[in-house]
Amino acid sequence: MASSTPSPAITRDSPRWYEEYHAEAVSPWVFPPPGEDSVREPLWTTSSHGVEFSAVPGGDAVWIVARFPSGAGTALRVAYCPRGRLAVVEARRTPSGVRLRIDAALGAFRTDVDLAGDDHPLLHVTTTLRPSVPTTVPYWPRDLVVLGEGSAGRVYARQEGLRTGCVHFSITRPDTGTVFYFQNLTALNDYAQQTGTSLADVVGGTWPELGLALPASAGGALRPGHDTVISDAYLAFSPLVPEDDVAMAEQFLTATAEIVVALPRRSPAYVHWPDLAERSLRDLSESPLCSMELRGNRFLNAYVGDAETPPESMVQLAVLLPLLEYAEWRREDIPLAGDLLAGLGRFFDAEAGVMGRWLMSEKDRLDASEPHKKPGTMDSWYLYHSLLNLARLARRGDEPARTLFLDSLDRAVEIAHRFAYRWPVLFNLHTLDVEVALSGDGESGESDVAALYAHVMLEAFELTGDRRYVTEAAAAADMLEGLGMSMFYQANVTLFGAAALLRLAQITGEDRFRRLTHVAMASAVNNAWLWECDYGHARHYPTFFALFPLRGAPYIAILEAIESFSAAQHYLRLYAGDMPKWMTVLLPEFCRGLLTRAGSYYPPNLPEAVVSDRPRVGAIDPQLWVPLEDLHDGWEQAGQVGQEVYGAGAAFALVPRQYHRIVHAGLLVFTDYPVADFAHTGEREARLRVIGDPRFPCRLRLIPAGPAPLPEVTVSVAGSPGTLPGTVTPEGHLDFELRGDQTAVIHWRPNEGQHT
Repeated sequence: MASSTPSPAITRDSPRWYEEYHAEAVSPWVFPPPGEDSVREPLWTTSSHGVEFSAVPGGDAVWIVARFPSGAGTALRVAYCPRGRLAVVEARRTPSGVRLRIDAALGAFRTDVDLAGDDHPLLHVTTTLRPSVPTTVPYWPRDLVVLGEGSAGRVYARQEGLRTGCVHFSITRPDTGTVFYFQNLTALNDYAQQTGTSLADVVGGTWPELGLALPASAGGALRPGHDTVISDAYLAFSPLVPEDDVAMAEQFLTATAEIVVALPRRSPAYVHWPDLAERSLRDLSESPLCSMELRGNRFLNAYVGDAETPPESMVQLAVLLPLLEYAEWRREDIPLAGDLLAGLGRFFDAEAGVMGRWLMSEKDRLDASEPHKKPGTMDSWYLYHSLLNLARLARRGDEPARTLFLDSLDRAVEIAHRFAYRWPVLFNLHTLDVEVALSGDGESGESDVAALYAHVMLEAFELTGDRRYVTEAAAAADMLEGLGMSMFYQANVTLFGAAALLRLAQITGEDRFRRLTHVAMASAVNNAWLWECDYGHARHYPTFFALFPLRGAPYIAILEAIESFSAAQHYLRLYAGDMPKWMTVLLPEFCRGLLTRAGSYYPPNLPEAVVSDRPRVGAIDPQLWVPLEDLHDGWEQAGQVGQEVYGAGAAFALVPRQYHRIVHAGLLVFTDYPVADFAHTGEREARLRVIGDPRFPCRLRLIPAGPAPLPEVTVSVAGSPGTLPGTVTPEGHLDFELRGDQTAVIHWRPNEGQHT
């Protein structure tokens, strides 16, 4: 079997941003070495940007071999028949590659090879199998082999759990080159459904054998006479080996964006978030399962029906901030927001001199049933997350929040110094003793808290004008350099941190902080679910471009998703100058995906069988418009953790960002991409600019803001003649299609009797 010698694991104190491997042996599934059998003539050859490609038969397999100008090479196994030779019955050139038809005892294979790429080769290879008999798959070898005896290389990213099926690596011996391998797992849903398997952890491997290994059948078989996709691989090739984690991150993001552009697209469903926000507000305000009253103040529970756990500061603030944004959008006060504001001061820990996690009067109820459920225990990200939200309240003019924030700053800085800007998972807020040093993966503590701390420090600078907080932010940011993909600990924290680093670059004039945001973005995208899971329960909710909440988390969660959404939009609007192409592809597509997916967290939107009836925390009320915490692999039910009250700010955050009011026209303007520069530019005209790549469409929907029908309205694109055609939806809305980076001009004529 294959073996390799991995480098020591990355630790909190290690500067290494990659894993290094040296091949010491290969498995029996790589004989003879592909592309090194001089007797066999290649079936097809071509070149692109200096990389040579060929299709080579090899006994029980057919390979696509790629050779860099340096001599480094890889081989992709595109057809395989164990214990049986293959017969290539057709090798027909196509305008962009070759089509292979291959017969074997197992059945018939068809492989389509396409080659594209503007600046470097992008190889796309799809293989389908039509079995001759019902077929189970007890084992399948990895499909990508690094060529060269004694090869060595660096691996920067690989699939973990349900994340993107990718491997990003460089070959460093005997020759050099970099490969980004991406398996479009969406195309493998049919295989998973037939065989009863999960597509988690199917891409990875041990050097030099990497890529996809089909999961072993779990009680199902491939149907005879039915074409099943068994691989849909994209490979991007670069002669450059990244010199640091910034170069690696930019290479990773560029390749990912290029492949996202090439992937088949689905039209996202529309969710009418204003209605959902009102239902959610009603249930949060009225259901006794969502909140409790203690000594005259009202506090939200963390989970529906969980009255045993004392209230937490993060829970109140995570709902309060978007609720205030929503109240401002609605142009009327919301009583629940006032209730939550009134109780915030009761979380201040006077002994520690900082905002605490637990309600001080109730902390003795904690039973230590979990590591964090102890009176003095603080999770690092909780501390600074709550302080960030207090600062946001202070900047909105809330004086009690300003006092709480400023009174917490000295201790917040002292804690940062105590841990040298490298935070553990749990520590004691009073003694500063570490209680849990490393996260579950054993590699690091909460590595991205340094970026969140920088955000808090910059908020302190904005509120006080004290330059020492900028110095603190820069000192924390310095500790993020060299972390690579391990910068990510928690999705919302990483993306909040990216925006902070961008602000830091603008304040200090040091561009290295801006480029460090690219590492933050790469580490977040590396923790994304970049495929649609259409088997089992997941057929009822979209998963493409979901971010996992934590490194190693087995499910996606609503709080981290919605805060990442808000942070990504803030980052895009803050970014000055020309955006890299990857940015205009990946961040708007992430935002678009969430607008549909977030609706699937609400139990009334899911079939009863999809939702667990035995949550780990609290209870699930399937009638409440309060989101579940967790969506899983399609073979697992949703809501296994619980119904997450602190994620209920989702609807309140989405509406103000995606629905723009034109009050005197009686219009709501919805887009499913982020927009900039929305403004009234005339008595009966408004404009907005879509942030995104022009290769992608953006939905613009015009919606009546009240009972009156839509006014007479036209939409045009600035600088283009004529108007866009609109489509009337069943709800009576009007849909238009824009493109990324276009400016839309909306004209209206009031309905009779309507004032302008």
